[in-house]
Amino acid sequence: MHGVVLSDDHPLLLRGLCDLLEIEPDFTVVGASTSGHEALALLKDGRVDIGVIDVSMPDLGGMDILRAVVESGIDVRIIFLTATITGPQISEALDLGVAGLLLKESAPEALIVCLREVAAGRRWLPPELVAKAATPPPVPRERADACATLTRREMEIAELVCRGYSNKMIARELGSSAGTIKIHLQNIYQKLQIANRTALASLVLN
Repeated sequence: MHGVVLSDDHPLLLRGLCDLLEIEPDFTVVGASTSGHEALALLKDGRVDIGVIDVSMPDLGGMDILRAVVESGIDVRIIFLTATITGPQISEALDLGVAGLLLKESAPEALIVCLREVAAGRRWLPPELVAKAATPPPVPRERADACATLTRREMEIAELVCRGYSNKMIARELGSSAGTIKIHLQNIYQKLQIANRTALASLVLN
Protein backbone atom coordinates (compact mmCIF):
# COMPACT_ATOMS: atom_id res chain seq x y z
CA MET A 1 0.00 0.00 0.00
CA HIS A 2 1.43 3.35 -1.06
CA GLY A 3 0.55 6.50 0.86
CA VAL A 4 -0.29 9.54 -1.26
CA VAL A 5 -0.69 13.25 -0.50
CA LEU A 6 -2.78 15.31 -2.94
CA SER A 7 -2.66 19.08 -3.19
CA ASP A 8 -4.48 21.43 -5.56
CA ASP A 9 -6.09 24.82 -4.99
CA HIS A 10 -9.26 23.76 -6.83
CA PRO A 11 -11.42 21.89 -4.27
CA LEU A 12 -13.56 20.11 -6.88
CA LEU A 13 -10.54 18.70 -8.71
CA LEU A 14 -8.96 17.71 -5.41
CA ARG A 15 -12.13 15.89 -4.35
CA GLY A 16 -12.28 14.10 -7.69
CA LEU A 17 -8.69 12.89 -7.38
CA CYS A 18 -9.37 11.65 -3.85
CA ASP A 19 -12.42 9.75 -5.09
CA LEU A 20 -10.31 8.11 -7.82
CA LEU A 21 -7.76 6.85 -5.31
CA GLU A 22 -10.28 5.65 -2.77
CA ILE A 23 -11.29 2.74 -5.02
CA GLU A 24 -7.71 1.65 -5.73
CA PRO A 25 -6.46 -1.16 -3.46
CA ASP A 26 -2.76 -0.26 -3.77
CA PHE A 27 -3.03 3.42 -2.78
CA THR A 28 -4.31 5.28 0.23
CA VAL A 29 -4.81 9.04 0.60
CA VAL A 30 -2.83 10.10 3.67
CA GLY A 31 -3.90 13.72 3.25
CA ALA A 32 -5.34 16.24 0.80
CA SER A 33 -5.09 20.01 0.93
CA THR A 34 -5.71 23.18 -1.07
CA SER A 35 -2.74 24.79 0.72
CA GLY A 36 0.86 24.33 -0.34
CA HIS A 37 2.12 24.90 3.20
CA GLU A 38 -0.23 22.22 4.52
CA ALA A 39 0.82 19.89 1.71
CA LEU A 40 4.49 20.27 2.64
CA ALA A 41 3.67 19.46 6.26
CA LEU A 42 1.70 16.38 5.14
CA LEU A 43 4.64 15.18 3.02
CA LYS A 44 6.70 14.84 6.20
CA ASP A 45 4.33 12.13 7.45
CA GLY A 46 6.26 8.86 7.50
CA ARG A 47 3.36 7.05 5.79
CA VAL A 48 3.68 9.12 2.59
CA ASP A 49 5.44 7.70 -0.47
CA ILE A 50 4.20 10.01 -3.22
CA GLY A 51 3.01 13.61 -3.41
CA VAL A 52 0.78 14.79 -6.28
CA ILE A 53 1.23 18.55 -6.16
CA ASP A 54 -0.21 21.43 -8.19
CA VAL A 55 2.58 23.53 -9.68
CA SER A 56 0.67 26.81 -9.21
CA MET A 57 -0.88 27.50 -5.81
CA PRO A 58 -1.36 30.90 -4.17
CA ASP A 59 0.61 30.27 -0.97
CA LEU A 60 3.35 27.76 -1.84
CA GLY A 61 3.72 26.34 -5.34
CA GLY A 62 4.84 22.93 -6.45
CA MET A 63 8.35 24.05 -7.39
CA ASP A 64 8.94 25.49 -3.92
CA ILE A 65 7.61 22.29 -2.37
CA LEU A 66 9.88 20.14 -4.56
CA ARG A 67 12.90 22.25 -3.57
CA ALA A 68 12.00 21.91 0.11
CA VAL A 69 11.59 18.13 -0.22
CA VAL A 70 15.00 17.80 -1.91
CA GLU A 71 16.77 20.11 0.54
CA SER A 72 15.32 18.41 3.61
CA GLY A 73 15.90 14.90 2.30
CA ILE A 74 12.28 13.81 2.70
CA ASP A 75 11.93 10.34 1.16
CA VAL A 76 8.90 11.18 -0.98
CA ARG A 77 8.56 11.18 -4.77
CA ILE A 78 6.84 14.24 -6.25
CA ILE A 79 4.47 14.29 -9.22
CA PHE A 80 3.59 17.72 -10.60
CA LEU A 81 -0.04 18.27 -11.50
CA THR A 82 -0.40 21.23 -13.84
CA ALA A 83 -2.62 23.02 -16.32
CA THR A 84 0.36 24.89 -17.77
CA ILE A 85 4.08 24.69 -17.12
CA THR A 86 6.94 26.56 -18.75
CA GLY A 87 10.05 25.09 -20.34
CA PRO A 88 12.37 26.53 -17.65
CA GLN A 89 10.11 25.15 -14.92
CA ILE A 90 10.24 21.69 -16.50
CA SER A 91 14.00 21.93 -16.83
CA GLU A 92 14.41 22.84 -13.16
CA ALA A 93 11.94 20.17 -12.06
CA LEU A 94 13.85 17.52 -14.00
CA ASP A 95 17.10 18.73 -12.45
CA LEU A 96 15.56 18.41 -8.99
CA GLY A 97 14.43 14.87 -9.72
CA VAL A 98 10.68 15.29 -10.15
CA ALA A 99 9.12 11.83 -10.50
CA GLY A 100 6.23 12.74 -12.79
CA LEU A 101 4.56 15.47 -14.85
CA LEU A 102 0.81 15.16 -15.21
CA LEU A 103 -1.47 17.54 -17.10
CA LYS A 104 -4.74 18.29 -15.30
CA GLU A 105 -6.70 17.66 -18.48
CA SER A 106 -5.45 14.07 -18.54
CA ALA A 107 -5.40 13.50 -14.77
CA PRO A 108 -8.62 11.47 -14.45
CA GLU A 109 -7.46 8.96 -17.07
CA ALA A 110 -3.73 8.96 -16.39
CA LEU A 111 -3.41 9.49 -12.63
CA ILE A 112 -3.49 5.85 -11.55
CA VAL A 113 -1.14 4.72 -14.32
CA CYS A 114 1.24 7.55 -13.45
CA LEU A 115 1.13 6.69 -9.74
CA ARG A 116 1.85 3.02 -10.40
CA GLU A 117 4.85 3.89 -12.58
CA VAL A 118 6.24 6.20 -9.92
CA ALA A 119 5.50 3.72 -7.11
CA ALA A 120 7.53 1.15 -9.06
CA GLY A 121 10.53 3.49 -9.05
CA ARG A 122 10.11 4.77 -12.59
CA ARG A 123 9.36 8.29 -13.83
CA TRP A 124 6.27 9.50 -15.70
CA LEU A 125 7.52 12.16 -18.08
CA PRO A 126 5.34 12.71 -21.18
CA PRO A 127 7.59 13.47 -24.19
CA GLU A 128 5.52 16.49 -25.19
CA LEU A 129 6.20 18.11 -21.81
CA VAL A 130 9.87 17.16 -21.63
CA ALA A 131 10.29 18.66 -25.12
CA LYS A 132 9.30 22.02 -23.66
CA ALA A 133 12.30 22.05 -21.35
CA ALA A 134 14.71 24.81 -22.16
CA THR A 135 17.30 23.62 -24.67
CA PRO A 136 20.78 24.00 -23.18
CA PRO A 137 23.28 26.13 -25.11
CA PRO A 138 25.78 24.38 -27.39
CA VAL A 139 28.56 22.78 -25.39
CA PRO A 140 32.15 23.77 -26.31
CA ARG A 141 34.18 20.83 -27.57
CA GLU A 142 36.83 21.32 -24.90
CA ARG A 143 34.18 21.01 -22.18
CA ALA A 144 32.85 17.80 -23.68
CA ASP A 145 36.41 16.45 -23.76
CA ALA A 146 36.55 17.06 -20.01
CA CYS A 147 34.34 13.98 -19.57
CA ALA A 148 37.55 12.02 -19.93
CA THR A 149 38.69 13.48 -16.58
CA LEU A 150 35.83 11.83 -14.68
CA THR A 151 36.55 8.82 -12.50
CA ARG A 152 34.81 5.52 -13.20
CA ARG A 153 32.38 6.11 -10.31
CA GLU A 154 31.65 9.63 -11.55
CA MET A 155 30.89 8.29 -15.02
CA GLU A 156 28.55 5.67 -13.51
CA ILE A 157 26.70 8.45 -11.69
CA ALA A 158 26.61 10.64 -14.81
CA GLU A 159 25.12 7.81 -16.87
CA LEU A 160 22.43 7.13 -14.25
CA VAL A 161 21.59 10.85 -14.17
CA CYS A 162 21.08 10.69 -17.93
CA ARG A 163 18.68 7.78 -17.42
CA GLY A 164 16.54 9.99 -15.19
CA TYR A 165 17.60 8.62 -11.80
CA SER A 166 17.29 10.88 -8.75
CA ASN A 167 20.13 11.09 -6.22
CA LYS A 168 18.34 8.64 -3.93
CA MET A 169 17.76 6.17 -6.76
CA ILE A 170 21.44 6.42 -7.76
CA ALA A 171 22.45 5.84 -4.14
CA ARG A 172 20.34 2.68 -3.96
CA GLU A 173 21.71 1.46 -7.30
CA LEU A 174 25.34 1.97 -6.28
CA GLY A 175 25.03 1.05 -2.60
CA SER A 176 25.90 4.53 -1.43
CA SER A 177 24.11 7.42 0.29
CA ALA A 178 22.24 10.34 -1.27
CA GLY A 179 24.66 12.74 0.46
CA THR A 180 27.67 11.02 -1.11
CA ILE A 181 26.03 11.10 -4.54
CA LYS A 182 25.37 14.82 -4.13
CA ILE A 183 29.06 15.40 -3.37
CA HIS A 184 30.08 13.34 -6.42
CA LEU A 185 27.71 15.42 -8.58
CA GLN A 186 29.17 18.66 -7.28
CA ASN A 187 32.64 17.39 -8.20
CA ILE A 188 31.37 16.38 -11.66
CA TYR A 189 29.80 19.80 -12.24
CA GLN A 190 33.03 21.50 -11.15
CA LYS A 191 35.22 19.36 -13.41
CA LEU A 192 32.96 19.92 -16.41
CA GLN A 193 32.21 23.57 -15.59
CA ILE A 194 28.46 23.03 -15.77
CA ALA A 195 25.59 23.79 -13.43
CA ASN A 196 22.90 21.11 -13.65
CA ARG A 197 21.68 17.70 -14.81
CA THR A 198 20.45 18.99 -18.16
CA ALA A 199 23.92 20.23 -19.10
CA LEU A 200 25.44 16.97 -17.86
CA ALA A 201 23.14 14.93 -20.08
CA SER A 202 24.10 17.02 -23.11
CA LEU A 203 27.75 16.20 -22.47
CA VAL A 204 27.48 12.50 -21.67
CA LEU A 205 25.04 11.78 -24.49
CA ASN A 206 26.89 13.94 -27.02
